[in-house]
Amino acid sequence: MGRLAPSPTGALHLGNARTFLLAWLSVRARGGTLQLRIEDIDGPRLKPGAEAQAIEDLLWLGLDWDGEPVRQTERLARYAAAASELVARGLAYPCVCTRKEVEEAASAPHEAAMDGPVYPGTCRGRWRTLAEAKAVTGRDAALRFAVDVAAVPFVDRFVGAQAGTLAGDFVIQKRDGGPAYQLAVVVDDAAQQVTEVLRADDLLPSTPRQLLLYRALGLIEPRFCHVPLVVGADGLRLAKRHGDTTLRSLRERGVTMQALIGYLAFLCNLRPRGTACRPTDLLADFDMTRVPDKPVVGDAHGLA
Repeated sequence: MGRLAPSPTGALHLGNARTFLLAWLSVRARGGTLQLRIEDIDGPRLKPGAEAQAIEDLLWLGLDWDGEPVRQTERLARYAAAASELVARGLAYPCVCTRKEVEEAASAPHEAAMDGPVYPGTCRGRWRTLAEAKAVTGRDAALRFAVDVAAVPFVDRFVGAQAGTLAGDFVIQKRDGGPAYQLAVVVDDAAQQVTEVLRADDLLPSTPRQLLLYRALGLIEPRFCHVPLVVGADGLRLAKRHGDTTLRSLRERGVTMQALIGYLAFLCNLRPRGTACRPTDLLADFDMTRVPDKPVVGDAHGLA
């Protein structure tokens, strides 16, 4: 069981399409089922119309799914219940620290983790409830998961053995009461019985945190598979400076689905350059070991 999980914070581009194609191929080549989840809890960053555009783009690419789409904003009660359970069991606690305060506390260079500064545990053990933290400090509190191990080693299907280093206690519920990404995806993947999570390797640092949550909540862990990003000629992840690589723009410029899938297959080392094909054409001989283990350079010029 796999999933496609776009976030409607912007238009899908070549890099997103490559990751979604690999997620689709990995599951469909083994006769598995695939679900679509719209990860729409990042309110301030959501773009009007982005969800509909993402669904349209996926269908245009020929990437289908089973069942109806699931939206995270329809599952908020599940996340709140999980967070409350962790607090009740002493595994999570209220935290009133601001982002600036956390950054200032991690003053030494070695205290910066891959995805942010190490949280020093300032609020751990200070308050039992969110209400108590608010009454004492006058601040709304987030909830942090208490991390008592230095690392959670795991074996990734693509990149192999990982040390799983952690960066201290991490947020599972934001100050506004909404769920943090780490908790929401764990609750969702477990509820949807996802057995494989294939995503870009910029999310590799999130995996040990999510494994801790699976284990704390008594949930079955999926197998993780992190694939390299698509980057521009400068070696940096695709952005506007590399030109417009959104799928909508490519369609408007006359790029066909078959040409784009063929180009993505080329970037995955599954087909020669210049191939035109559909996702279903790649199923019979799909082999994840052929996918390059380093970031690949790709931009709209490759489709010219």
